Amino acid sequence: MTIRKRIQGSATRPLLITLIVVIVIAALGFIYASPYLAVNNLKRAADARDVQTVNQYVDFPALRDSLKQQVGAMLTRRLEADAGNKMATIGAVIGVTLIGPLVDAYATPDGVAALLNGMPPRGTPGEQPSAPPAAGGEAPAAPAAGDTTTQASAPPPGRQSTAGYRSLNEFVVTYRRGEGNANYSAIFRREGLVTWKLAAINLNE
Repeated sequence: MTIRKRIQGSATRPLLITLIVVIVIAALGFIYASPYLAVNNLKRAADARDVQTVNQYVDFPALRDSLKQQVGAMLTRRLEADAGNKMATIGAVIGVTLIGPLVDAYATPDGVAALLNGMPPRGTPGEQPSAPPAAGGEAPAAPAAGDTTTQASAPPPGRQSTAGYRSLNEFVVTYRRGEGNANYSAIFRREGLVTWKLAAINLNE
């Protein structure tokens, strides 16, 4: 009886080891894929204006701080570039006073949807996030040029984006803006083992 049990134990041990290895590989695969799943889930929720789900995937205080810094830097560069044009300079100064409202507009599900559809803020006074693409339609590509209305224009089709780990705890989705080789990026940061949240935007990637 003891010999039979030993034989059975020897036979089942390789199966148990194989099962453990499969479980470990599956767990590692899920951990690796978790930011890709987070980006996909957030984009779908933002496009559908599912506020509860969006809140699960966005660190809004961190995103607001990032937007404030990025938009402020954008307007500063515009001021320096337009230093010889008084009207342009006046417009840029007015834009500086509107950083708060612009940040408020983009630190929302509407703003998140625009950011994840290739439509970042341009720093235009009164700018509002563009609407997401219609269900079943093509996602818009890059921000429109020269629109100064309160609603940003829909970008042309053919948006290009890449996604990948920048570090163990940072995952970046980079979008081509369609203005030369200029890009911008949405930055996700890890919270826990498989939880990722949109925490920052880089408008000058």
